[in-house]
Amino acid sequence: MKVAVIGAHGQLGKDICEAFVSNGDEVVELDIERKDNQWIDIADRDSVSKALKRCSDCDLVINTAAMHNVEACEDDPEKAFQVNGVGSINLSLTCNEIDKPLLHISTDYVFDGKKQKPYDESDKPLPLNVYGNTKLSGEHFIESRAKKYFILRVSGIYGKNPCLAKGGRNFVDLMLKLAQEREEVRVVDDEVLTPTFTEDIAAQIVKLAHTGEARYGLYHCTAESWCSWYEFAKEIFTLAKSDVTLNKAAPGEFAVKVNRPRYSVLENKFLKDQKLNIMPPWQDGLKRYLKIKYNI
Repeated sequence: MKVAVIGAHGQLGKDICEAFVSNGDEVVELDIERKDNQWIDIADRDSVSKALKRCSDCDLVINTAAMHNVEACEDDPEKAFQVNGVGSINLSLTCNEIDKPLLHISTDYVFDGKKQKPYDESDKPLPLNVYGNTKLSGEHFIESRAKKYFILRVSGIYGKNPCLAKGGRNFVDLMLKLAQEREEVRVVDDEVLTPTFTEDIAAQIVKLAHTGEARYGLYHCTAESWCSWYEFAKEIFTLAKSDVTLNKAAPGEFAVKVNRPRYSVLENKFLKDQKLNIMPPWQDGLKRYLKIKYNI
């Protein structure tokens, strides 16, 4: 199989490229950071058309590119919609023209968190912020415009490659850094999610990509089980054998600029229904991440 990966230099994109190469597949890396003919800006229809038509022999187009800094989206909703919404139209229409399926990454932030138990693919989205709304608009555009597509919603992702849009440091890295700098670390305990290692998402995407047309549709793709940010930090410090004092932050202790769902756990129901789910518990992903990046 030959795949084109948009956002190939990103936190998730790099792992997707590596996973396909390890599987014996061929990868074309497309990114807005490139200076050659593999440059792509998904918000620009002409750029998308030129880039994808140059690799029209690919079997699948994977899009990880997005404007995903939640605060930046809130500050500039027009730009966020142009990237996360209109970008999805551009990709859908061009993939139709070259007759290739599109695999698009979306988010748990399409939900408001009020359900208080895992969301499956049939639950009605109701985003709380600009980021979630623009990502949901992208889903709708793909569902209505693309002839062949996979949409994968992910949650709480972290990986060995930096996420530049979020300062280059993920939550695990931040916790380990704070443990070295402080005697006490305080973390919120009222937001529940499923932290997911990007390598696990990449492996799941490889498996899904090789299933064929019958498996098109919307999927949830996260690690199994869930935890609060406090519980996640506790497991990080336990595995790292850190003696830092960890305490729960008081309600409202940290200023919140943007509304976020307090519960955004996703159930991989469609993957399980299709007997395709290979996502491990979040604790397993964390153990492997710490081993790979920190030799812990």
